[in-house]
This record gives sequence, C-alpha cells and structure tokens, in this order.
Amino acid sequence: METMQKLPPIPMTPAFRFGSATPWGGEGLRRFGKPIPDPRTGESLEVSVLPGLESRDARGIPLTQWLFRYGKALRGTAVGERFPLLLKLISARDWLSVQVHPDDAYAKLHESGKLGKAEAWVILEAEPGARIVYGIREGVSHAQLEAACRAGGAVLQNCLRYVEVREGEVYYIPAGTIHALGGGITLAEIQQSSDLTYRFYDWDRVDAKGKGRELHVEKGLAVTRLGKEPQRSSGTPVRLGGCEGARYVSGPPFSLERYAVSGRMQLSETPERFRILMALGEGTLSWEDTEVRVSRGSSVFLPACLTDTVLSGELDVLLMAP
Repeated sequence: METMQKLPPIPMTPAFRFGSATPWGGEGLRRFGKPIPDPRTGESLEVSVLPGLESRDARGIPLTQWLFRYGKALRGTAVGERFPLLLKLISARDWLSVQVHPDDAYAKLHESGKLGKAEAWVILEAEPGARIVYGIREGVSHAQLEAACRAGGAVLQNCLRYVEVREGEVYYIPAGTIHALGGGITLAEIQQSSDLTYRFYDWDRVDAKGKGRELHVEKGLAVTRLGKEPQRSSGTPVRLGGCEGARYVSGPPFSLERYAVSGRMQLSETPERFRILMALGEGTLSWEDTEVRVSRGSSVFLPACLTDTVLSGELDVLLMAP
C-alpha cells in the first residue's frame, strides 16, 4: 500500500439520492450549484463511502480508493479504518418520513455490526413557517406511542413535537430521537456513516402502483428514547486562524463548527483526524502552489496530513471532524 507524507485538499463531487428514493425531494439543490439528475432530488451526498453512493474527486476517483491507498495519512492517527462520517445537503419540498435511528450498540447487535446514526442539521434555507418534527410531546408514554404507531395517520401525528425553524439554526439529533424534516427546508447534515433508518410513518404516500414505502415499527420502537427536548444551540464561541466562530457539537461522534471568514483564515494542522469543509459562500482554498475555488454548498475533504492551508474570501464555512 502506497503512503504519502503530503496530500492536497480534495474537492468532492457528490452522489445523489433522487426519484422514488426521495419522493419528498425537489429542485432546491440547484440553488447550491448541484447538477441534480431528477426533479425529485432530495440528497446530495457530499462526503460519502456508502456502497453505490460514494462521493468522488474531480477525476472521478471514489473517496474509498483514496482511503485505501493513503490510510492514516488521509484519515488521521486517531481515526480507525472504518470511515466514520457522512456529509449531505438535503432539500425537501414535502415532509420526510417520521423516523428514528439506532445507536451504535443496537446497530452492532442487530444490524450486522453497522454504525448507529447520530446527526446534526444546519438550516441553510427555511420558508416562513417551515417545521421539523423533533421528538414526542411531553407526557406521551411508550405504550401510547406504540398504539399511535399501529393506528398511524392523525393519531401518530398528534403525538409528535413540531418545531418551527429558521435559517442559521443548528439541531443535534442523537440516536433514538424521533424526527422528520418538513417541506421548504434545505440543510447541511453531518452524521455517522450509516444508512440505518427505521420509519414509523410516511404521511400515507404511495407510488404509482399504490404501494407505500416500507415501515419498521418494531425496530423503531425498540430504539426510541422519549422525552428528548429539541437540542437547538447557538454554539460556544471559538476562534481559528484569526476568525470568529461557534462550536455547535463537540462530539463524539463528530464535531461541528461554523466560522465567518473575512479576508483570510489559516487552517491549523490536525494530524490526529481529517476534516471536512463546506463553503457557504465564495472563496479560495490555497495550499502550497495550488488554489481551489469554493462556492456555496461545495465540500472539500481535508486530509489529516494537510498543512499550511489558507481559506480566503468573504464567506461562512462549516468545519466538521470525527
């Protein structure tokens, strides 16, 4: 296996979920420069090693090949061989299913050793009155929730806690928290690298053949934790490379920070772990004698061995790491 002491920033080309896989999707990702393949495109998988949905570099080389070839130089000395994170852009014109994700322990025991799924949402766009589901209303017992799941429809909807959201807000969603994204919202989602989703309810949607999507009520009930209040955070003030920012999630399983760049931002060396950068504006990422343009919604993988990298411009940026 080849190793390398120095690796460049890697601008990522996403994979997409669309069509029948995201019946709630639309065309909102076009506003982030994404060449969506279908008018019902819900997800742009910016940094992904999910089989069949791997993100790639500009030459079309999958991230999985980079990881195999360069190992710890890419991942970092503190990151194991299993790639831990997944970054998406999600744009919804209608409600996503009411769902829940298992934690690592349940997934390891019941899902062939897969990772569980905690996630965080950074609201990038929200139409007036746009809402999410975050948890269950106070006072609803597990038995009442189970009965509501069997009844479906309005009975289950009456158990849900609805939260109106606004641009710039960040929500951390631990494993075991029932949730759903509403229409009129575009967000960045950082999550564990897992495709485990247990659906309780899909708003009575059916396909052209009159068939609804698969539900997973038994497993969902087994992993649900009641009483989760919305974890909306204004963040803890942080500073990096001369720029002010906020840390919204400190991990594990991941960290999430947002910085306002005005002029230059020096990205410090982190040999222990890779980082992912998502631009929320226009700028330039410089490394040695190379420059990479970044634009709103573009994502760059920053190898752990990377040094002396500078981001220039007038933009906000998300920085994520395991």
